[in-house]
Order: sequence, then C-alpha cells, then structure tokens
Amino acid sequence: MTDTDFDPSQLSETQQEALGTYTAVTNQEPKAAIPLLERSQWNVQIAIAKFFDGEAPDPVEEARASLSSSQAPPSLSSRQETLMNGFSPSPRPLNRSRLDPAPRIVPQPENHNLYRPPFLLTLLFTPFNILYRLLSGSLRLFTYLFPFLPRLLAGSSGGRTQPRRQRDTTGRRPLNPRDTAARFTREFEEEYGHHDLKFFENGYAQAYDLAKKDLKFLLVVLLSPEHDDTSNFVRSTLLAPEVASYINDPQNKIILWAGSVQDSEAYQVSTALNCSKFPFAAVVAHTPQDSSSSMSTIARIIGLVPPSTFVARLQSAVSQHSAALERARASRNEQQATRNLREEQNNAYERSLAQDRERARQRREEEETRLRSEREAKRKAEAAETDARNAEQWKIWRAQSIPPEPIKSGDTITRVSIRMTSGERIVRKFKADADMEELYAFVECYDALSSKQDSTDISEPTNYEHTYRFRLVSPLPRVVYDVTGGDTIGTLIGRSGNLLVESIDNEDET
Repeated sequence: MTDTDFDPSQLSETQQEALGTYTAVTNQEPKAAIPLLERSQWNVQIAIAKFFDGEAPDPVEEARASLSSSQAPPSLSSRQETLMNGFSPSPRPLNRSRLDPAPRIVPQPENHNLYRPPFLLTLLFTPFNILYRLLSGSLRLFTYLFPFLPRLLAGSSGGRTQPRRQRDTTGRRPLNPRDTAARFTREFEEEYGHHDLKFFENGYAQAYDLAKKDLKFLLVVLLSPEHDDTSNFVRSTLLAPEVASYINDPQNKIILWAGSVQDSEAYQVSTALNCSKFPFAAVVAHTPQDSSSSMSTIARIIGLVPPSTFVARLQSAVSQHSAALERARASRNEQQATRNLREEQNNAYERSLAQDRERARQRREEEETRLRSEREAKRKAEAAETDARNAEQWKIWRAQSIPPEPIKSGDTITRVSIRMTSGERIVRKFKADADMEELYAFVECYDALSSKQDSTDISEPTNYEHTYRFRLVSPLPRVVYDVTGGDTIGTLIGRSGNLLVESIDNEDET
C-alpha cells in the first residue's frame, strides 16, 4: 500500500486500531506510519520502539537486495576476460550506502538491577543465611577484641594470598541523566577552565529525542580521563575557537552532548556507537532516506585530530545531510500546516455547529414559550368561559330564592333606592331583618328577575363559589356596606337609603 492510494477502509479492524494507537503516541501522519507498521508486522510496540530508537537494517531485505544484485547480468566489459584473470575472484566493494543506526540509549546502572531470588528458594536458604550471619558476627566480635590477630595472620602468609579485588575508588556515584550531565560540565570546567561550548544539560536520550524532533544534528563527544590524548584533544581541538564557533553557530543546528566513559550512560553510548578508540566524536542525525523514524551515525571522528580536520569533517557531514533534513523539515512543516488547517477547520465547524445548536435551542425555547402562552391563554379563556357560565347559572338559581317585595310599610320594612352601573335607578322594599347579602343578591340577579324566565329546573353549579364584583356604597356620607359583615339591612341602612353600585373589576385591573 503506497501513500498515494491510502484508504483506511482497506485496513482490517485490528490494523485500524493499531494505526490509531501508533499515531496517537508518535503524532505521525497515517500515510507515513503505515509502511513502518507493515515492516513491524502491525505490532504497535515494535513500531513505536523503531520510531523512537531508530529502525535497524532489515536482514531479509538486505538478503533480497544482495540476491538480486548477484543475479544481475554481467556487463560487456566483465565478459572480456583473459586466461590470467578470467577465473580469479575479483573483490567486490563493500556496500557503504546504508549508515549505521544510532539507537536511543536509556541508562540502566548495574547497581539498580537487583536480583531477587524466588520466594521458595529464599525460604529454603533461610537457615544457612541465619547461620552465616551468626558466624560473621562472631568473627567481627573476635577481631574487635583481638585486633592484632588479622595483622599477624596476614604477615605469616608471606604474601601468598590472592590480592583483594579493587573497589571503585573514583567515587563516582551513579546519578540520573540530568545530574550526570551537570557533574560532567562542572568537572570539565574545573579541568579545562572557562569555555564557549554549550553542552546539552540533560541525558543522551533527551538530546537524541530533541535532535529527532527538531531535525538537528547531535554531536556526541566521548572522553576517557585515563587516555593520554584526552587532554590534548580537549585543549587543542575541542576548545579551539573555530571548532567552538562552528558548533555554536545556530545555522548549523548542532546539539552538543558530551560525557565521560566513567559514567554508566556515556559508557553505554560508546558501546552503542561502536566506539573503538578515544577520544571519540560522532554525528547522529535523522536519515529520512532509510525510514521516516530512523536515526543514524553519519560521521565519526576518532582519535586526536587537528581543529581544521575536525571542522572539515563536521562540515562534510552537515552539508551532505542538510538537504535531506531540509526536505524532511519542509515535509513536517507542510504536515503541521495541514494539521493546523484541519484543526482550524474543525474548530470553525465546531463553532458553527455550536451556533446552530444555540439557535436551534433558542427556537425550541421560543416555540415552547409560545405554546405555553397559548395553552395558558386557552386555559384562562376556558376558565373565564366556565366561570361566566357558572355565574349565569348561579344568578338564575339564586333568583329563585329571593323573596318577593313586601307590600306593607312600617318599621320592619326598609325602602332602598339603588342606582345601577348602567345609570338605571331601582326603588325596592326589603325586610329590615333580611341579611345584607339579600340586597347584594338582588342587585346581582336583577337581570334574571327582570327576564322572568322559568328557572325551576336550574340547580346550583357544583364546585363554584360566587364572588360579587361590585359593592354598595352610600354617597353622603360615603359608607361602604360590606357583604361579609353579617349585619341586617335595617341595622345598616335604617328605614330608607340611597345606594350606588360601584364595580370593583376596574380597580382589580389597575
């Protein structure tokens, strides 16, 4: 599958899952990730290790290449052989086109790799361990009480004993990569004084990752304090002005990492870079011609060389691989620009989608508000219609219980003149001992009483409590006669009175 015909639908579900996991970890484009996954048999862990540690040469592919080259037809010049050299084997030049891979080294000090025996074996040797501790404690106590005995025994042996194993007297305690780099920088300045070199202040793995990420050249310098040429190399070559100026030039994009082989990390790096002689320097860079994630050793500078030769080799390595790195950098920038454009498009789409959702939500809320208002208005209209119907039924029903106007006059009769809201004046007699509600019911049911319709079949409406929407007042002096007072008409009005009907609906609305 090539980059031009990349189609995720052609991959199986397992391959798509592996591709998603790999791109999420490495942040690499799917088109560039598929060839590496195919070379790794779609094993995500192997592919990620190849991406970060560099991809080693494939022996199967090299064997195929050598087989195809061996089967190529001989050229015309090779066919013209003499009897002297026709059957003599001609030496073939070695294939140096493929560079040595530079692996990513993570330091693992030996004192950190503690062996823990199985529990059953530990339990089996527990009695011997206790016995050994008891004997060693007894011997230490004996030598403490008689300190002259070990010296006598050592003198009587006559030097025939085996020499003791030399312990590490350098006092170099294993540290983490950052502290190891800081210790090397400090010791370097103490030994050679102030300098202009800018060492990378972290471990080799971090410098390796930075060079791979930013497509820069990683210059690895390995020193051995026990070597005779180390001091001359540092003073005459490494600290030379032209060397320091070339390394510190930002246009060359060089990351300088140095270490002493007395430290575990630098020793492991020397082994990985096939260092055979000190002082040693190597240039490590990304080689896109091998794979999209490979890091290779593009140059080695071994032994004591003059500054001009050192700079010339650095310039040669940088110039030979700058074009490939520029193309890779341009490709990465293009991919990043495409990724940024895609993210901006996705963000714009998300913002547009959010705006559409907000507008849809507002429309739903407006529609719900409108429907709710319509339902409320309909409910109020139905309630008002029902209330008006019940009020009309109540008036007809109440008119049945209003007694007729008394005929006689006297102390038990109250004559009332009522001006209705329509301006009509009504004069009627009421019993003085009648409740004030009787007068209010007469005013309320006056239209029903005037129509004289048959109301014998009208019953009181259920679940309805009638409310009088007017009040009766006396103009001079102004007195309001409340229907809920419970007093009689004669007590409140006397033998006669003039009343006005005032509607209270308008006051409720205001």
